[in-house]
Amino acid sequence: MDKNAVSGIVFLILFAALAYIALQMPVFALVGVTGKSFTLFEFFGPVAGAFIGLQGVIAVGLAKLSNAAIAGSPFGIWDIAKMTPMMFAAYYFCRNGVRGFGDRLGIIVPAAAMVAFWLNPVGQQAWFYALYWLIPIAVKFLPDRLLLRSLGSTFTAHAVGSVLFLYTIPTAPALWLALIPIVALERGAFALGISAGHILFTNVMNAVDKAFGISKYVNVEKQYVLRI
Repeated sequence: MDKNAVSGIVFLILFAALAYIALQMPVFALVGVTGKSFTLFEFFGPVAGAFIGLQGVIAVGLAKLSNAAIAGSPFGIWDIAKMTPMMFAAYYFCRNGVRGFGDRLGIIVPAAAMVAFWLNPVGQQAWFYALYWLIPIAVKFLPDRLLLRSLGSTFTAHAVGSVLFLYTIPTAPALWLALIPIVALERGAFALGISAGHILFTNVMNAVDKAFGISKYVNVEKQYVLRI
């Protein structure tokens, strides 16, 4: 195995380990589900895609699999499906340079989530909840800005996660209607956290790059390096 391949695996394992650690750090409770919380993973997960590309998507999946395995919880088809929101978020974030219809998956995922939400009898009665998922579509047609990219990423995760929630957990339209203002605050906070996390890791990786020359393996967006 050549040096590039080994380095790629090392960074994949590193980001998977960091994502796993982030999963263990609750931030605030998940409304509508007793005993479940959003974790630091919601801030860190998308960022992995920015640094190691599609490998970041794999790293997010590995973190989720490891978390389930270590916890000893059953792992069926729906558990596998529940891994996907943050994987799609990481994918969306890593495709920052691709605008418009050049990133078809970045547009198709939230659009398909809207359709799936509206096809559900409960979703039909709270149909405007799914309009939030126009945000990641709109962002693809706007200039690439870190905060916008973070919004698109977190709302992509929200779209996939909400549809899985809708189809797997009995809910009432009133719950979705009550969540509308909460989602705005929650996803705004996530977008700010993702942006801050990206800037932090960019500066850390830039320092590591200066010392060890890792730019062949890790993408460092120099425009977010702080000049002190």
